[in-house]
Amino acid sequence: MGERCGAVLRVLVLQAAWALAGGQVRYSVPEEAKAGTVVGRLAQDLGLEAGEAEARRLRLVAQGRRASVEVSGASGALLVSSRLDREELCGKSAPCALRLEVLLERPLRVFHVQLEVTDINDNAPVFPAARKNLSIAEFTTLPGSRFPLEGASDADIGANAQLSYTLSPSEHFRIEEENSNSRSKSLFLILTKSLDRETIPVHRLVLTASDGGRPSLTGTMELLISVLDVNDNAPQFNQSAYNVLLPEDALVGTFVAQVNATDADKGIYGEILYAIVTIVPPSAGDLFSIDANSGEIRLKGALDFETVTLYELHIKGADKGSPPLSGHCKVVLEVLDVNDNAPEVWVTSLSVPVSEDASVGTVVALLSVSDRDSGANGRVRCWVWPASPFGLEATFAGSYSLVLREALDRERVSEYEVEVRAEDGGAPALRASRGLRVPVSDVNDNAPAFSQAVYTVLARENNAAGAELARLWARDPDEAGNGRVSYSVWEGGVGGGAAAPSWSSGAVGGGWRAASSYVSVDAESGRLWALQPLDYEELQVLQFEVRAVDAGEPPLCGNATVQLFVLDENDNAPALLLPPAGSAAEAGAVAAEASSGPGSGSGSGSGTLWAWAAWGAPAGQVVAKIRAVDADSGYNAWLRYELWEPRGKGPFRVGLYSGEVSTARPLDEADGPRQRLLIVVRDHGEPARSATATLSVSLLEAAEAALAAGPGSSLSSSSSSSSWSASGSRSASGVELGAGAASAATNVWLVVAICAVSSLFLLALVLYGASRWAPRAAVLSGPGPTTLVCASEVGSWSYSQRHSRSLCVADGAAKSDLMVFSPNFPPPPPGAAAKDAQPEPSALLDTVSAASLLVSRSLLSRLFTSLLIFSRPVGSSSM
Repeated sequence: MGERCGAVLRVLVLQAAWALAGGQVRYSVPEEAKAGTVVGRLAQDLGLEAGEAEARRLRLVAQGRRASVEVSGASGALLVSSRLDREELCGKSAPCALRLEVLLERPLRVFHVQLEVTDINDNAPVFPAARKNLSIAEFTTLPGSRFPLEGASDADIGANAQLSYTLSPSEHFRIEEENSNSRSKSLFLILTKSLDRETIPVHRLVLTASDGGRPSLTGTMELLISVLDVNDNAPQFNQSAYNVLLPEDALVGTFVAQVNATDADKGIYGEILYAIVTIVPPSAGDLFSIDANSGEIRLKGALDFETVTLYELHIKGADKGSPPLSGHCKVVLEVLDVNDNAPEVWVTSLSVPVSEDASVGTVVALLSVSDRDSGANGRVRCWVWPASPFGLEATFAGSYSLVLREALDRERVSEYEVEVRAEDGGAPALRASRGLRVPVSDVNDNAPAFSQAVYTVLARENNAAGAELARLWARDPDEAGNGRVSYSVWEGGVGGGAAAPSWSSGAVGGGWRAASSYVSVDAESGRLWALQPLDYEELQVLQFEVRAVDAGEPPLCGNATVQLFVLDENDNAPALLLPPAGSAAEAGAVAAEASSGPGSGSGSGSGTLWAWAAWGAPAGQVVAKIRAVDADSGYNAWLRYELWEPRGKGPFRVGLYSGEVSTARPLDEADGPRQRLLIVVRDHGEPARSATATLSVSLLEAAEAALAAGPGSSLSSSSSSSSWSASGSRSASGVELGAGAASAATNVWLVVAICAVSSLFLLALVLYGASRWAPRAAVLSGPGPTTLVCASEVGSWSYSQRHSRSLCVADGAAKSDLMVFSPNFPPPPPGAAAKDAQPEPSALLDTVSAASLLVSRSLLSRLFTSLLIFSRPVGSSSM
C-alpha cells in the first residue's frame, strides 16, 4: 500500500514539475463537488515552501466571472468555494476548462492554472413539452404510417447525453429512431395496427428518454392520440326483440313500445332515424306508427284478437352517414283477449221437416256453438227453450245435436219455433240465441216442382269454363227426406236421332254430343255451370231438361226445360273474300302480305290487290270492289269500309258499306302512274275488329286499261303464291273488279234468296191452312227452335237464335232487325189440371202461322230492297 502511494506521489510531482516547466498547472474536478473539496495543492505544485504561500500572498485574480474556487491562505491548496455546475459554466462545450490566474508577490509572479470541470450525470433528459397531442383517423390511416416527434434534450455531454427512447406498451404504435445526415436523430411514431375509435377513442402513451449515465436518468412525455371518427359502425339496438302485451280494446294512439339503438360513432354518424320496415301480417301495414327520432311506436288502428293474435314489427335504425349504416330489431306484439265477442250459434245441418212418425231420439239439427274469445271468455253453455219436445245433446266440444225428446203429432202441432240460447263465461257474460223453425212433415205424396217449366238462359260466348249460368230451383211440399231435392241433367244430346231429348241449334258437325258435355248442374244447389267455353259460331241454342228428384220412397221427380241461348261476341275479325276462280281473268291476281290493321281492335292480315283505271275516267266510276265477311252476327258482322291512306282529297273513295272503290274526281296524268290505297274493313262490335287491304291502282291509257280488263289479259301479282287464313270456320280475302264479275255473283245470290223465301212463304200457307182445318185433338207441345233474322241496309244477312215466339219489328236507320221469338208459357199454378196448363192448340197454331206470314212478308220486302241495291249499275256510288 505504501509503495502504491509513493508511486502516485511521484507521478504528481512529475506532473507539477512539468507544469512549472511549461508555466501552467492543470487540475480536474467533477462538477457538483461539495464546497471545501481540495482540488489540488497549488503552493506545493508551484514549488513554494511551507508558509511561503501565506507570506507572499498567494491568491487568485478574478477574470470577470465567478470561478467557484479559492486558494487557502494557510495551506496554499486550491479549494472548491461554491457549487460547480458544468452546464452553467460551459454549456455543451467539451471539455469544460476554466483558466485561472494565480498571483504571487515578493517578487511578483503570475501563474496560469487550468481547471477542468468534468461532467457527471446530473441532468435528466427533458422533452420540449410534457404532453404531445396527435389526431389520427380510424381505419383510413394505414399501418406503417409515420408521425414525426420532437426528441428530448440532455444538458450533459458525452455518454451522459446519449439518449435512447422507449414507448409504453401498445399494440397499435411503436417508436423508431432514424439517423439522418445531420448530427441529430429523427424520432417517429409508427402505426402498427389500424385504429378503432369505438374500441379505444383515445390512446395515452408515455414516451421515455433515457441517457447513458450510470445510473441512467430518464425523462418522459405523454402522447395523447385522439382517434378521429368515420362512419364505420352500424346502430345497435339494446334488444334484438321487444315483447309487448296489449289488450285488443286498446285505443288509437296507445303507446306500444319504444325502441332504442346506439351508434358508437360521433356526430351525425351517431344520429339515428327509426322506421318500420315490414309488419307481419302485411295487412297491418297502417296499424302502427313510429317516431323517427325517438323510436316511440304507437297504435294507429284498432286491434282484434280474433283476427290477429300476434304482430311482428321489423324496425330499422339508420344513422346519417354517407352511405348510412343501419341496424334492425323486431317488436313482437301479443294481443290480449277481452270479452268483446258474444257466442255464435250456427246451424250446420237441419233435417226439416221432421216426419210425424219420427222416433224419440231422432236428430233434427246439428248445431255449432263457438265464441271467438279465448279462455273463460270463450267457454259457452247452451240450452233449448222451450224445453220440450226437443233437447240438446253434446257430441263433442262446440257441437250439439237437437234431438227429439217426445213423440210428435202433426195434426196437433204442424210447426215448432225452437230457440237455442248460449252464454259465455266472461264478466259480464255475453249471450246469443238462434231460432229454429221445425215443421212436421207428412208422407211423400208430392213430386218436386220447378218454379218455371221453361228456363231461358242467356250466356255470352267465350265464357270461362266453370262460369255460373243460372240457378234452378224446385220445391217439394213434402216433409224431411221427402222434400230433399237433388238435381241432374237428363242425359240427351246434340246432333243425334230424332228421339234425343236435348238439342242444339247451330252445332257444327253431324256427330251426336250429350248436353252434359256443355253444362252441368250442382246436385244440391241447382246451380247451372258451363263445362267449357261456348262458341256462338258453333252453337247458338242448347235445349235440355233438368230433373229434380226427391229422397222419398218411392222417389218422385219433376222436370224443367232449359233453353240456353248463346249471345254473340265480337270475337271474329272481318275476312276478305277471294274472287271466284272463274273471274280470275277479269279480277286479276291477288298477293297477300302480312301486316297489322291501323284501326282499333285486332285485325286480320292484309292483302296487296291490283286494279287498273284509265286516265280521264269520270268521277264515280267503280274501279274495284272489296268484299269481306265476318263470322259474327248482328252489329258484330255489320261491316264498313274506310279509306285509311291516302287521307284528304285523293282521286279515289270507298263506299262506306258497299266496299266499292270509285273515282272521286276525273283522273288525269298529274295523279301519277300508280296509286296505292290502304283500305280498312271494320265491324261495328265493341271493341271493333278490322282487316286491311292494300289496293294498288295502275293508271293507264284508255286502250291499255281495256286490254288489262279484258279476259285475255295477263295477270300481275306481287308474289307467285299467296296464303289467306282467318280465325273461325271461314277464311278468305280478295277483291272484285269489273262489272261482269259483280253482276254474276249478285244474280246467283238473288236466285238462292228468291227460292228460299218462296219456300218459306209456301210453308207458312200450309201451316195456316192446317191450323184452320186441323182437328182440336192435335196439340203442339213444347217450344221449338227459333230464329232471329237481322238485315243490314246493304243486303248482308246474319242469323242468331233467340228464345221467344212473340213477333216484333224494330225500325231504325242505323240497323233494322226482324226478330222472331218463341213464347215462354208461365208454369201452371199448383193444383191446376194438366189440360189447363197447355195453351189452346188452335190459338197456338194461329200464332205460329201469323208469325210465319209476317216473317215471309218482311223477308220479301227486304229481298226486293236488296235486289234494288245489288242490281244498280257498277259505276254508281255506294249507298
